Amino acid sequence: MDGTSGEIFHLILIKPSHYDDDGYPIQWLRSAIPSNTLACLNGIAEDCKARAVLGEDVELSIATYDETNRRVRPDAIIRSIKPGERALVAIVGVQTNQFPRAVDLATTFRKAGLPVAIGGFHVSGCVAMLPDLPSDIRAAQQQGISLFAGEAEDGRFDIVLRDAYQGTLHPLYNFMSDLPDMTHQPHPMLPREHVRRTLGVTSSFDLGRGCPYQCSFCTIINVQGRKSRFRSPDDLEAIIRQNHAQGIHRFFITDDNFARNRNWEALFDRVIALRERERIKVKFTIQVDTLCHQIPGFVEKASKAGVSRVFIGLENINPDSLLGAKKRQNKITDYRAMLQAWKKRGVVTYAGYIIGFPNDTPETVARDIEIIKRELPVDVLEFFMLTPLPGSEDHQTLYRNGVWMDPDMNKYDINHAVTHHPRMTLAQWEETYRAAWHSFYSPEHMKTVMRRAVACGMKPGKVMIMMYWFFFSIQYEGVHPLESGYLRLKYRRDRRPSLPRESWLSFYPRYFFETVRKHVLMGYWIARMDRWRQQIMRDPNRKAYFDLALQADVPDELDNLDMFQTTRGGTEAVTKRRGEDAAREAIKARAAAE
Repeated sequence: MDGTSGEIFHLILIKPSHYDDDGYPIQWLRSAIPSNTLACLNGIAEDCKARAVLGEDVELSIATYDETNRRVRPDAIIRSIKPGERALVAIVGVQTNQFPRAVDLATTFRKAGLPVAIGGFHVSGCVAMLPDLPSDIRAAQQQGISLFAGEAEDGRFDIVLRDAYQGTLHPLYNFMSDLPDMTHQPHPMLPREHVRRTLGVTSSFDLGRGCPYQCSFCTIINVQGRKSRFRSPDDLEAIIRQNHAQGIHRFFITDDNFARNRNWEALFDRVIALRERERIKVKFTIQVDTLCHQIPGFVEKASKAGVSRVFIGLENINPDSLLGAKKRQNKITDYRAMLQAWKKRGVVTYAGYIIGFPNDTPETVARDIEIIKRELPVDVLEFFMLTPLPGSEDHQTLYRNGVWMDPDMNKYDINHAVTHHPRMTLAQWEETYRAAWHSFYSPEHMKTVMRRAVACGMKPGKVMIMMYWFFFSIQYEGVHPLESGYLRLKYRRDRRPSLPRESWLSFYPRYFFETVRKHVLMGYWIARMDRWRQQIMRDPNRKAYFDLALQADVPDELDNLDMFQTTRGGTEAVTKRRGEDAAREAIKARAAAE
């Protein structure tokens, strides 16, 4: 059907949250992590609008919702679409733990007769790695919900829009075998009115997709491919300028490993030029691997370009566990030098640590956390449960072998045990996970981290705020810090349909007292930690503080540090390191002799 003059086609882009243990969507007045997928889809949609992909006579009206910081009310959205107008509800970037919520939202829209499509890592991962679609995805298709696997650039979203406009959406759009080049694609972009709902007014974008490594727990290599694809320095500059015009200067670059971007130096140089010549003072959080410090100039240029926080996937300090997960690129003998290199540049270091490898026990995990606290100068450690996410090799292996995995996808949030462990019960595994958080974020260790920051020339408040955030999220909000925020919002009518709706007499008083209690505790802990900060700053010897984690020249380090001598894998890593060092010295000696 051809569009008539003035016709409106509504595109509603929704990034869903997921349910907490009580069945309420996790939502905040201000959320912490911006959605790159929503930014990408919004940029693609704006490009479709500019190119009039539905025809010159059809106005594409775009509305975006990030449910982590904005309530999604399907009834209000449905009412906003006037009789005779057409629409597509696109539920985007859906991770496995968000899929139940996505389907619940989609069901309401489908009952009103609106076409709905769901895309994201859950659908893409299942299409890529499983012989048949799992029951939850098939059930969604039976409701008339369309599914999208792959990436939406390079005209793929044009196809979906046109099909939705014509009323001919396919049950599945499968683009997994044809991943697009990222140069000259529409730029990720969200209006400031959406970005301001994040803490620190932070936006996000990606400069690269894909990863060459083979980690068995990772979904990225099977969804975005093992061949890396990149945006150009021109793309980066355009993204920065578009956001700068809106007053947005803080960004999370979502690339899984920015250090493996072959264009890293040109990208950093472009940002450095903008900072120095035009005074565009941007700040970045990036993700890198444990070998990044070995790239000549990488850490130095990252700092000069405005990288203020860096996330590193340590994952474990036991090489046996790393090898079992095919994370061969991580070498524990490099961890200290890498972290110290970032500390020297005043960059706050985050490290991811996975709990639940086959050899883990409550005792070994507790031991390893103490070693990390003592020997590694990491500022913020965030823990994850080893989770067989659909799209990963781990999930595929368990699926093929018929091993039990929890059927409730809502639990696949790296915060719950969803399959059996060979040495721990599910309850022990989850308790070990919680104990790790409490151990690292003990008052004494948080003071130590602030002392280290001051000794390295950093302001202690930089690490204090981040440690408070992580500590409070786990201790009092009961959510992983990556999905936390400020001022938890709950709506009685938004509870998961499989659970009974609470009466207002029980819901609202409890919600009110929960909120008041959290704010009292929030004030208490901020005041307490700020007293620690002031005490440290009043110490005349504060810059002389020194401990083992900061010491770069530990005598016979490989023989004397616990992280190298406590486990069999550690001692083998030392033997391998010495063999590599000896080989390099032999090569140098031969070259000198010639």
